[in-house]
Amino acid sequence: MKPAKPLGPVMLDLRGPSLTPDEKDKLTHPAAGGLILFSRNYESPEQLTNLVADIRALRPEILIAVDHEGGRVQRFREGFTRLPPAARYREQSHGQAEAAEAVAETGGWLMAAELRAAGIDFSFAPVLDVDCGISDIIGDRSFSRDPFEAARLARAFAKGMRQAGMAAVGKHFPGHGGVAEDSHLALPVDRRPLAEIETRDLQPFRTLIEFGLEGVMPAHVVYENVDERPAGFSPFWIRDVLRRQLGFDGTVFSDDLSMAGAAFAGNHVDRARLALEAGCDMVLVCNVPDAAGDVLESLGNHSDTERESRLRRMRGRFPVDRNALLSSEDWRRAAELIASINEQPGYA
Repeated sequence: MKPAKPLGPVMLDLRGPSLTPDEKDKLTHPAAGGLILFSRNYESPEQLTNLVADIRALRPEILIAVDHEGGRVQRFREGFTRLPPAARYREQSHGQAEAAEAVAETGGWLMAAELRAAGIDFSFAPVLDVDCGISDIIGDRSFSRDPFEAARLARAFAKGMRQAGMAAVGKHFPGHGGVAEDSHLALPVDRRPLAEIETRDLQPFRTLIEFGLEGVMPAHVVYENVDERPAGFSPFWIRDVLRRQLGFDGTVFSDDLSMAGAAFAGNHVDRARLALEAGCDMVLVCNVPDAAGDVLESLGNHSDTERESRLRRMRGRFPVDRNALLSSEDWRRAAELIASINEQPGYA
């Protein structure tokens, strides 16, 4: 067996449901280390399984990821269980904390098991943002407006993911819930003092890091009373707070560098360089194939054994057979429970 190639620091995307020749070239580039899939890459479970097999045949060691939280953010729908938004786990429990945690754990397991059965390594989940009631882009993607409740439910969700062999990625550090702007469209500015962010927004991250959280994605948000740079480009937030103060030893993924919240840093090559210098282990470059090629070429000799070790911990921990999963009692019960949440009033 040939030794695995090093994992580069760039996560790319694909244009459609199958690989094109130029995408094959990009995926074999030494700076490539990950691939994120979107709805445009999905037609059916069978097509997805074949696409993942083609990717693995070309680059066996590459990390394959997806945004698959539930609710508004679920890339694969037909053929996958429809997952509720995070807030529904609390709402359906009517204040019963243990019941809410049990259902959140089931949701995390179901999401992860179905993705692992398709060969996906991990989902960018759970959302650890505390809903402050002002952010439409976060909203019901948050588990709760209470930081301790959000932490408990997110930990339960991550526990379920772990049981299915999937690493978790908490986002958006140190918290996106305190700004109204959407960082896909603008660069949000959070004007709260550091003390408020520490006591409220950081609580879910503290809890999940203690639990062994494998990945974190910083926010494209400026916390102007703390640092002039967005968190994903800030050595203060990544190296000082996340690494040193909170003791996080997992992988740091940038949010998509093509978002408007990253534009302050210049072109995509400059954005990637600044994010990596700030402490990110892997940078996402989505929806801009030409710029992705430029970033790959600019990082051709980027090698770091410690970073690669962290990235390898993001791989799926064991295979899941789709036919065996869908015929199992565990899957049937989990799917029925999640369906019952979706059927409750207030969620269409």
